[in-house]
Amino acid sequence: MKKIKYLMIAMMAICVAMGFTACNNDDDDNKAIDNNYTIYQNTVNQTVKSQKKNPKVILLVAFGSTWQQAYDAFDATVEAYKTAFPGYDVFLSFSSAICINRAAAGENVKPRNFYAPPFWLNAFAQEGVKYSEIVVQSLQVIPGEEYTRVINYIKDFANNANGDIDDNYLSNVTLKLGVPLLQDAESDVNEVAKQLNTLYNVRAQEGVVAFMGHGNPDSYDTYKANVRYTQLEEALQTYSKNYYVGTVDMMENFKTHVLRRMQANGIMSGKVFCHPLMSIDGDHGHNDMAGDDDAWNNGFEENEEGEVEDTSWKMYFHHMGYTCDNSTMIEKGLLELPTIRQIWMNHTKDAINGEPLDYYHSKNPE
Repeated sequence: MKKIKYLMIAMMAICVAMGFTACNNDDDDNKAIDNNYTIYQNTVNQTVKSQKKNPKVILLVAFGSTWQQAYDAFDATVEAYKTAFPGYDVFLSFSSAICINRAAAGENVKPRNFYAPPFWLNAFAQEGVKYSEIVVQSLQVIPGEEYTRVINYIKDFANNANGDIDDNYLSNVTLKLGVPLLQDAESDVNEVAKQLNTLYNVRAQEGVVAFMGHGNPDSYDTYKANVRYTQLEEALQTYSKNYYVGTVDMMENFKTHVLRRMQANGIMSGKVFCHPLMSIDGDHGHNDMAGDDDAWNNGFEENEEGEVEDTSWKMYFHHMGYTCDNSTMIEKGLLELPTIRQIWMNHTKDAINGEPLDYYHSKNPE
């Protein structure tokens, strides 16, 4: 029954993500979708109106999560932004409709309402609010598929895609875009490597520190952003050969490939510390990295992509002869690390101090 419930929620989420266009031709369903859209928009409108204190605003856009640890990290990030940017109001949005609806349904945590970026952007343009400057800050790690969605939200808003925003306001409002953590192949990658080494160099002296990123499937590797993981590993290894960066969704960079690179460097045993290379420690961190899923049966069978399915990083490295257990799981998202979070905040400062948004040059990593 619970699976059916979440399937129904997911279907509604798809409608939400598509701007509430009809999922079928049933007029009653269309009315229900329109009603939900109105309810959500009115709720966000009221929130913004009641909390507006400044003439400018920052909208933080995260993919989303349904874990309390992630919510705590997001809340702390909002507060850090309010402190660092006193002339701006700060709000948080989720780009994942599935996460939004599961959060509202109370999966893993007490029910909590989050809303997609278009609701917030529209609320910023409403009568009685009309911020003079809107800064959208991506909380993505790499400039890939999810970052593209952030860009498209801004473009739809700027182009008045739904035709319900004052065109005069849109022609005068200043829009800025803060880029992901690893936007730049040199400065960002090297700075993140430097800060991670400062935090974990002692662990790297004790054993391997393996960072688990998300990655994009090859067919969705927008801007070829997956290369940032390879570049980050290379930058980290200038400090220690015990640093590795793998993913859950990048071809030829699964945990099996991390193991092969470790063994090629002569690391056949010892401790393996695992750390999420994601903005928050959510479902992937708790399950794919540190979970107890274990398909071991006196050996592992790799799928056609070279990955071992239904097995966490913790259990995989354990069975491969390494000391990898609950004690070697570093369960912290990157937003929980102030020096890493500061890099995102630096991108926000750069956006504010830079020119108004130029879609082409602002969105495309070099």
